[in-house]
Amino acid sequence: MPAAKTTTKRTSANADTFSADEKAAMREAAAERRKAKAGSTDGTADVLAKIAEMPDDERALGEKLHALIMKTVPDMQPRTWYGMPAYYHDNEQICFFQPAAKFQARYLTLGFSDKAQLDDGNMWPTSYAITKLTSADETKVRALIKQAVS
Repeated sequence: MPAAKTTTKRTSANADTFSADEKAAMREAAAERRKAKAGSTDGTADVLAKIAEMPDDERALGEKLHALIMKTVPDMQPRTWYGMPAYYHDNEQICFFQPAAKFQARYLTLGFSDKAQLDDGNMWPTSYAITKLTSADETKVRALIKQAVS
């Protein structure tokens, strides 16, 4: 008598690898690419819409950061990146901010890509936790943004 055939249930490769929040971010990135391909993207409007969706405390920070970044480097091109506000200079992503609510983190994060000119010796920070923005903090952010595009 032949051996009984066994079956195994297959799941997608990322079923247990990615969290629901990460999967949602990937879906947002795919939608952003489709929208860009179709030529129907208004980066500033998309970024402002994402900021408007943030919880109240983060929305205030997001609005401040957006205004600060755009005032510091007026030719930055705002776009969403994985559903987060991001800023491009000469078509290279320079920085982004990740709301705490996006991945249930303790704080909003201002992050910089490898295209940002922040190099300082052999080691330097590429992201900053932000819980509020004082005028001194705004000065630091302005300096980082200026350096990042230099």
